[in-house]
Amino acid sequence: MIHASLTELRAALDAKRISSVELATLFLDRIEQQNPALNAFITVNRDGALAAARAADARIAAGNAGPLTGIPLAHKDVFCTEGVLTTCGSKMLSNFVSPYDAHVVALLKAAGAVNLGKTNMDEFAMGSSNENSHYGPVKNPWDATRIPGGSSGGSAAAVAARLAPIATGTDTGGSVRQPAGHTGITGIKPTYGVVSRYGMIAYASSLDQGGAFGASAADCAQLLTAMAGFDARDSTSLERPAEDYAREIAAPANDKPLAGLRIGLPREFFAEGMAEDVRTAVDAALDEYRKLGATTVEVSLPNAKLAIPAYYVIAPAEASSNLSRFDGVRYGHRAAEYRDLAEMYAKSRAEGFGAEVKRRILVGTYVLSHGYYDAYYLQAQKLRRLIAQDFQAAFAQCDVIAGPTSPTTAWAIGEKADDPVQMYLSDIYTIAVNLAGLPGLSHPCGFGGGNLPVGLQLIGDYFSEARLLGTAHQYQQATDWHLRRPA
Repeated sequence: MIHASLTELRAALDAKRISSVELATLFLDRIEQQNPALNAFITVNRDGALAAARAADARIAAGNAGPLTGIPLAHKDVFCTEGVLTTCGSKMLSNFVSPYDAHVVALLKAAGAVNLGKTNMDEFAMGSSNENSHYGPVKNPWDATRIPGGSSGGSAAAVAARLAPIATGTDTGGSVRQPAGHTGITGIKPTYGVVSRYGMIAYASSLDQGGAFGASAADCAQLLTAMAGFDARDSTSLERPAEDYAREIAAPANDKPLAGLRIGLPREFFAEGMAEDVRTAVDAALDEYRKLGATTVEVSLPNAKLAIPAYYVIAPAEASSNLSRFDGVRYGHRAAEYRDLAEMYAKSRAEGFGAEVKRRILVGTYVLSHGYYDAYYLQAQKLRRLIAQDFQAAFAQCDVIAGPTSPTTAWAIGEKADDPVQMYLSDIYTIAVNLAGLPGLSHPCGFGGGNLPVGLQLIGDYFSEARLLGTAHQYQQATDWHLRRPA
């Protein structure tokens, strides 16, 4: 059962071969055994999970089960969860027990899913390696000396190590796709606005988007279908008809199931900067797509090289505004000693925030300050528009864009800790997708040096999540990379 797909788990639960309580206990015991070595979970919700599992068993017995009823999952610790510690990986929120559920959490709870606990993450989702957590770094299940990617590294590591079959994450500049690539699983970030941000503690409001992790595209499709939906409490939530994101996932009708699909290969993604072991795996994956009937065409994203500088103006600017609420007054960490209100604010924030969060708050406050707003923030927003226009021009020539998820495989813990710019460059292929608000998916496509996973990124036009998932599924039907498991 540990390595079963969601379809197999659903069949086992419905046939009464295993109960939801037994299934939850199986994963909870596995977390207890393996989490000390991986540090993937901040909070394990054993009592809550078993109560939810008992309720799921009652629904199954009554014939009321949905696709996710009784299925265990994990939530990234950025989603508010009623009655459960919600820390955002920060000392600032180390004592915060949320009084309400995020919209995503509420939808999955209503679907009957069983929340095993809250996963570790870069503090306030700021990071590419999951080394910035107040609770310590998450370890990559393929090699515990290496990072799993960030900021949703805890969720990715939990699914890769099968501490949970599926998990939620958030993606601001690649924080679902990049850790999925580094841990050998599938992760999808939908179009901006498809998943509600209500109750998802904000980093950069115009970029943050909830996403899904699973071993396969088919598992991600089921989770995303349950997570997505309009929410009037989120002003950026899109009011659209409900979708079944698994609708294009089907057994191949013939040996050319992707006939007619045009895959765009941006010349900027295949220039210098990509490690040779990553290039080898990506090229082999593209050859497999051609065997499945797809054709590849060269496209250009001329402003892609400007995505990193634009992102690291816009995201810190929004973060400096969003994080101003954490002041030690209403909730969160408060300094033990202070002489007046101003010193309480200063000491509480100095003690509560880690180094990377402080760095981004300082940068964001600077670019929004008088005299610099026009020079930096406004220019970055203009670049953002150009990047989005580049994607639209590319999609006039292709249906899906493909390339590496990350320029290298997972690096050693601490290797880039003293070089923020090198750390930021690890997201060079993913950030432009967030700036344009497009959907993106990463699926495993092979292994590089040291037997470390390599991810292939698929990018689609707005609201093409089902196509991305269906495309990845056909690849996974023809290959077995998604079935490989760390020792």
